[in-house]
Amino acid sequence: MGMLKEFKEFAMKGNLVDMAIAFVMGGAFGKVVSAFVEKMFAPIIGILMGGINLADKKFVVKDAVLDAAGKETSPAVAIEWGLFVTALIDFIIVAFVMFMIIKAMNKMKKPEPPAAPAGPTQEELLTQIRDLLKK
Repeated sequence: MGMLKEFKEFAMKGNLVDMAIAFVMGGAFGKVVSAFVEKMFAPIIGILMGGINLADKKFVVKDAVLDAAGKETSPAVAIEWGLFVTALIDFIIVAFVMFMIIKAMNKMKKPEPPAAPAGPTQEELLTQIRDLLKK
């Protein structure tokens, strides 16, 4: 029973719950960004590039092997660079949005009070004591 109580305390710690919420929100945000890139951004880029669908772009390293009946016996080997570029655009958008969120959060934080002025150094104190002893 002690282990269950210990696990409950661990699971209900604020930072762990916050991290779980952030993970779920991040997953949902990733879907929104992917939908934006695939359904809104990519078509515009495709139009600007002359009707090209970026996600379909690939470099075929080895063609598919077909038998006499035309049935594929070995699939083609291809480097799908279009999907990589789409994922890269997703990442850049997510990184930029996170940058903007963190920048806004930092603006909302209260500025830290200026540090208290440093007291005299040990040498300055010794000099003051020496001067007082001379008088």
